[in-house]
Amino acid sequence: MASHQGRVFKRCGCRDENSGRALGVRCPKLRRQGGAFNPRHGDWGYQLELPRTSGGKRRQARRTGLESQEQAWEALDHLKALLDLAQGEQEVEVQIADLIQNALKARTCFPSVEEVRKRLGTGADVRKEAPTVGAYLKGWLAAKPDLAEGTRTSYAGHIRKYLVPHLGKIRLDRLKSSQVEAMFEWIEANNERILEARESDDAKVRASVRGQRVVSLSTKHRIRATLRSALSDAVRSPEEPVNVNVASHARLPSSPRKRPLVWTPGRVERWENEGTIPGEVMVWTPEQTRTFLEHSRKYVWLHPLFHLIAVKGLRRGEAVGLPWAHTRLTDAEADIRTQVVQLSWTTLTTTPKSEAGQRTITLDADTVKVLRGWKKFQNQARLKAGPEWVDSGLVFTRQNGEGWHPSHVSDWFSRIARAAGLPPITLHGLRHGAASMALAAGTDVKVVSAELGHSTTHFTQDTYQTVFPDVAKAAAEATAALLRGASVPAGAGGLVPVR
Repeated sequence: MASHQGRVFKRCGCRDENSGRALGVRCPKLRRQGGAFNPRHGDWGYQLELPRTSGGKRRQARRTGLESQEQAWEALDHLKALLDLAQGEQEVEVQIADLIQNALKARTCFPSVEEVRKRLGTGADVRKEAPTVGAYLKGWLAAKPDLAEGTRTSYAGHIRKYLVPHLGKIRLDRLKSSQVEAMFEWIEANNERILEARESDDAKVRASVRGQRVVSLSTKHRIRATLRSALSDAVRSPEEPVNVNVASHARLPSSPRKRPLVWTPGRVERWENEGTIPGEVMVWTPEQTRTFLEHSRKYVWLHPLFHLIAVKGLRRGEAVGLPWAHTRLTDAEADIRTQVVQLSWTTLTTTPKSEAGQRTITLDADTVKVLRGWKKFQNQARLKAGPEWVDSGLVFTRQNGEGWHPSHVSDWFSRIARAAGLPPITLHGLRHGAASMALAAGTDVKVVSAELGHSTTHFTQDTYQTVFPDVAKAAAEATAALLRGASVPAGAGGLVPVR
């Protein structure tokens, strides 16, 4: 085991006039007549005997060219403190000595004592250079072959657009939560820039942000979730010198779940007069939904699809990807086992992400009647098309048998809703409406949750339970009746609570 005492010295580049040999520490000009060091001649250095290599060879840590004796002592003490972290363990001493030697060869700064202590605490090899955040994220994503394509695309977008540009050059073990928060502050400042530019009177300024999207709070939370997932794997890995997930400590405003609002007559009137949409998630009343479905009958190739979503609350991708092979009209059931996922414009047929998402739904008599009529019409179109028919096997197809692109379905939904004179909702709003109507009709929440493919009934109640005007009025009247001492109508106790 090497002695960790070391020494500090002063030397210069002068040479002996006769032999031409370097004088080094023996130069008489290094000291004044009184014996004190001459500050105007020579420079300082240090030397420390390091633990032998794994092969048994002797080695030293030696550096010259320092400006002061204090600087030399400080550097020497730092190296000794690094070696002391081994606490006498020979293998660890060799690793730390290798780390010191590599820094000397590369002429880079030595790592801090705290940094090496942190690496030792994680069990990582202290000699391994910690990767940058960008390099780690790239390798992390590549090492996850089992990710669903939609999830992979989402992760890749977060990494490419936000995490690498803002955090990519930072060493993974030096990443701080404040740096993550600074990234979100920049995103918010950029949001303000985009919004201000959109309102500008200057056409060039407006054009400068065309195509740029404001990043919502929910998207910020998803970006943080991507980083948190990656850093969780880094903390668990013995190969990475990380023991704290800084993404978990990065602060963001809470992102409450968006609850649907119903297009009541008052809200519709305000929308017609002022163009005001009171919430991000809007749903139609049952009467408005009936109006839409009646109007959509003109669009023969789409009406059955919209009917199924409006009644059973299927997700867009589940409806678009539903095959006849999974639909049993005799049993009045359909198995939800596939979905069409849209990645940018490309589509991919896959299975629902969660176990609860893979389910069997029960079809009501009206829906069975609609689907039987649609299947007959589709078969007639197939026979008429002959060899030009594309045998996709899907329930809902275009005129040539091909499946619908999810975006085309959404576009047609918006066009038909406008043509019907209805206030705007998204196609997903039909799913909200289906859940709300089922709950308002008194269907058990467990049944509704299972039909929608939710993992918990709490999520169903908290997110999708919407009070329709007539139900809310009935609940209010029932409460007033209790105060009057009147009897409450049967079933009033099960009314949907007012939100």
